[in-house]
Amino acid sequence: MQIKHIILFFSIATMLSYPAQAQLSILNGNKKEKEKKDQATRLFIDGEKYMMLEDYKKAYLYFSKAYELAPEEGAINFKLAELLTRANQNDNALKYGQQAIESDPQNKYYHLLVAEVYTKQNQPEKAAEILQELINSSEDNQQYILELASLYLGTQQFDKAMVALDQAEEYYGVMEQLSVQKQRIYLRQNNLNAAIEEGEKLAEANPGNSRYVLALVEMLYNNNRVDQALETVSSSLAEYPNQPKLQLAAYTLLKKKENFKEANTYLFEAFNNPDLEGLVKAETFTDIMQKDLKTVERESMLDSLGAIMVRTNPKDAEIYTVLGDRAMQAQQNAEALGYYQKSIQINPQDARVLQVVISLMFEGGEDFGEIEKYTVIGTEEFGDKPEFWFFDGTAKLALKKNEAAVSSLNKSLELNNGLNKQLDLMVLGQLGDTYHAMNEQQKAYDAYDKVLESTPDDEHVLNNYAYFLSLEKKDLSKALEMSSKLVQRYPNNATYLDTHAWVLFQKEEYQKAEKFMKKALEEEKEPSGVMLEHYGDILYKLGQKQKAMDYWKEASSKSETSDKLSQKIKDQKYYE
Repeated sequence: MQIKHIILFFSIATMLSYPAQAQLSILNGNKKEKEKKDQATRLFIDGEKYMMLEDYKKAYLYFSKAYELAPEEGAINFKLAELLTRANQNDNALKYGQQAIESDPQNKYYHLLVAEVYTKQNQPEKAAEILQELINSSEDNQQYILELASLYLGTQQFDKAMVALDQAEEYYGVMEQLSVQKQRIYLRQNNLNAAIEEGEKLAEANPGNSRYVLALVEMLYNNNRVDQALETVSSSLAEYPNQPKLQLAAYTLLKKKENFKEANTYLFEAFNNPDLEGLVKAETFTDIMQKDLKTVERESMLDSLGAIMVRTNPKDAEIYTVLGDRAMQAQQNAEALGYYQKSIQINPQDARVLQVVISLMFEGGEDFGEIEKYTVIGTEEFGDKPEFWFFDGTAKLALKKNEAAVSSLNKSLELNNGLNKQLDLMVLGQLGDTYHAMNEQQKAYDAYDKVLESTPDDEHVLNNYAYFLSLEKKDLSKALEMSSKLVQRYPNNATYLDTHAWVLFQKEEYQKAEKFMKKALEEEKEPSGVMLEHYGDILYKLGQKQKAMDYWKEASSKSETSDKLSQKIKDQKYYE
């Protein structure tokens, strides 16, 4: 536990509310002078109108014209100062503000504006002097004590700040902002006991509010006063038992004292309370999972806590997220996926969880239509993240939505803008596959070449590039070079062996092709139709026609075969 300091900062600007005191005083005089005053009044009123409409340029224009006619009027100077302050023209604002004060020294709003200007000019001492004079001049001005305290704190005049905070407490009563600032000062002065007393005073002023007790407990805990912290928690729970966060604090403190049995009692009481937020339970669950030694007892406790969370907080996404994390830690990916999917159903705006869901679905060979539902969520909720557009393009490619796939993949490249080079390479690889599916072979090969320029050993691209070239009987030497690289590195990979065999077949090196295709079938537990058909084709070219027929017939019972297979079987003859 750590003390969470709250820095109190008051902006004088937010507290100012300039009322009707800033009005023109029309002095009696001769007729000509009166006409000037009347005209100044009309201009002033027009300026006020445009200020209300937030057309500050016109407002400034009218106030400036009014100033030319009546430069001694405080209200006009005040309005000009106010507008210039808004525009951060603080030196000019100060000039008009001081002229306003000279015109009417009793108008506190003129003083407040000048104090604001000094603050913006980074002259807090002068601003503090003005506020102190205002506060001393009238009981009605005590409301500005908070701003004064803030200014003293900003200039590190802690003794004056403490006096101001005490005055504010007399005026407003015990307040969190005041107590926290006083605690900060005491801690800077190494006066821990005084800081603790402030915490106790705040907690007593807010009986039954666990937040203030927790703040006090954190201070005690962080200063190695565990027994005093535990006594504070126990006392509050005795008076107000339904405080699950304090029960968690008791669990932490008792655990620190190695009183595990009693600590766990408080832990389960807190978890069984539906008033305790799912997020807090999830954080505690994660803390136990990551920091406690893995034992049978710990696992049993986590099982129980997990069941309690689902029962008491079934609508909190964080619960299912941490349960998914635990399943992932145990390498139970299918169970983890189920929990993560529940989390996303409740809160689709968790990018990390959504990305894990999509990745697990791809890895687990889930239905691509189902995967696409989640990739679409990703592009809708996180349209600026290139990863989700990549996932979406990949899913759409698998669903043969080729044009949509190209659109999503290009969007990923656009958003990524070269920042994640690995992502760019994966996108280009998928673009190559998509263009090939659209019979745009040259675009496909251009995409593959871009990948191989950066990563010449990219397995996915080497395999597909070699295979597609072999299908076209194009650049077979290049295809053989790529497929050879793969089978040398991965001699037991059935897919790469199949590709290499087919390149050799197209080069009419049938004996070598048979060797690699036979090896591919041995390595693949459930050979695809295309692999069986390929082996039959190779055997046919080697003159083993009956054996070729056997493999063609076996291939016909599988999916993924060529459209010539039935004709091969019917005529007992190889067709390209």
